[in-house]
Amino acid sequence: MTLILLNADVLVTMDAGRREIAGGALVAQGPAVEWVGATADLPVAYRRQIDEGRAQVLDMRGHVVIPGLVNTHHHMYQSLTRAVPAAQDAELFGWLTSLYMLWSHLTPEMIDISTRTAMAELMLSGCTTTSDHLYLYPNGARLDDSIAAAQAMGMRFHAARGSMSVGRSQGGLPPDAVVEDEAAILRDSQRLVEQYHDAQRHAMLRVVLAPCSPFSVSRELMRESALLARQYGVSLHTHLAENDNDIAYSREKFGLTPAQYAEDLGWIGHDVWHAHCVKLDEAGMALFARTGTGVAHCPCSNMRLASGIAPVRAMRDIGVKVGLGVDGSASNDGAHMLGEARQALLLQRVGYGPAAMSAREALEIATLGGASALNRDDIGALAPGMSADFVAFDMSDVGYAGAGHDPVAALVFCTPGKVSLSVIHGKVVVRDGELLTVELPRVLERHRALARTLYERARHGGA
Repeated sequence: MTLILLNADVLVTMDAGRREIAGGALVAQGPAVEWVGATADLPVAYRRQIDEGRAQVLDMRGHVVIPGLVNTHHHMYQSLTRAVPAAQDAELFGWLTSLYMLWSHLTPEMIDISTRTAMAELMLSGCTTTSDHLYLYPNGARLDDSIAAAQAMGMRFHAARGSMSVGRSQGGLPPDAVVEDEAAILRDSQRLVEQYHDAQRHAMLRVVLAPCSPFSVSRELMRESALLARQYGVSLHTHLAENDNDIAYSREKFGLTPAQYAEDLGWIGHDVWHAHCVKLDEAGMALFARTGTGVAHCPCSNMRLASGIAPVRAMRDIGVKVGLGVDGSASNDGAHMLGEARQALLLQRVGYGPAAMSAREALEIATLGGASALNRDDIGALAPGMSADFVAFDMSDVGYAGAGHDPVAALVFCTPGKVSLSVIHGKVVVRDGELLTVELPRVLERHRALARTLYERARHGGA
């Protein structure tokens, strides 16, 4: 059935003209947008479908409608380990060291339930497309576990097959107990791409190859992963230049800056995006801009771990593709994409002045920027031929009271709220602020139990 949205106070298109349509309307047929404009201009053929009951109508009076937000970096399993006391006040390397062994007790069910929980949080915040970087696979866990959860939730998903192969005995950061054999990593990466990756337009599932970081994998795995990804036409993702210790490790171990290391290994190009890049230098930014290499900016995590302020203003000024990421729920402790856009704006202003980022630019980074980082041209905007992914916020919410002067900017400046409506791939997945694809109370009850179990197993050595 045709889906027709009517009467939005403002419909933000993020199209080539960056139109914001008062009294906006949108028509979706199947997974794609068919028409966008003012409700008063809705073509007669669509009005006839409404009159004859052949259309699903969404009256968005009192709402602002925007393209679905795109999350370019996450570690969903970490929703089980929020606010762990030992990791509350550490920088990146200390934070990781205190959590690696806890995560070694993850199970397949924990991956499934944590993914559902993280996706529920994202969906209720306005996110319709997400990546997830899963880089450790203990106790029989597989990327398939998170893929199954995403399919049940109805989210557009870029499943990143992460990996760690260099443990402490070889000079890496992670304990040997949580690393994998590199040949096995590459075999499983190939299996996942062949089994799941969908290269078609409007694809709901794509597979990404994502060795974890320069301090947890070898040069050889980075190179072989890049070759495999190019063979199959899939994207590449890793962490890069996150903090000062990250830079020092790269210079000591490889004699290169992180950007030079990435270039040396073939990890640049339109099919690559790197998380964080807080400490990316001018030469690195120029390289990324020249090659179309993307960045996932994670402001909340960067503040939580005191990593610094990523030079997003400078990156965008020279043409670097920048998207937003919430990062893991143990280094952000939240996964609210609209809240992340707000923090991106505020953090750039703290670092570079009040003109460093506008509310509309923050929304653009959270939509089109994320789409570009993920190497997609079918999401991030509302125009004919684009994926039918859009969300609506109720402007009668107390958090938006008094913000009617500019309701679009209010979405970023004001306290982030829950979505009233979310549509992904042309299907309503949130209505009146309630998820339709999962019984959330039951998922959260199980999630709480598994979080307790995980923590207790780690405390008692797996007993």
